Amino acid sequence: MTTWDLRNTKHHLFICNGSTCNQNGAEELTQTLRKEIADRDLDDTIHTTRTRCNGRCQDKCVVIDYPKGTWYKDLQPKDSPHFINSLLVDENYTEKVSHIFRGQCFERTPGISTGVSKDKERVLRVSK
Repeated sequence: MTTWDLRNTKHHLFICNGSTCNQNGAEELTQTLRKEIADRDLDDTIHTTRTRCNGRCQDKCVVIDYPKGTWYKDLQPKDSPHFINSLLVDENYTEKVSHIFRGQCFERTPGISTGVSKDKERVLRVSK
């Protein structure tokens, strides 16, 4: 298994590749973001990880930027250059932000649905 040297990493992007995001272009988005990063020789600065569902299916395609803690929604391959630019100048790609971490919790941007609450009993029933 590969162990990356992350000493120069400033952004770790979690790119949702759950089923809803995949049906809406997540694979192409993943490849476009990775190509944009490679073309700009930013592999040491921006690390990407493909994930499974992040639970915000209505926001497809979802990308999360850590350690900043910003969640992005509705990202498409054509957004890749602008999105990477926003990371480099340490600004949020505001029109695509769904949630921002404010030290204690995530805050939704105006107009973003709350989503569904986590019902642990329902989750246990479904998993049996």
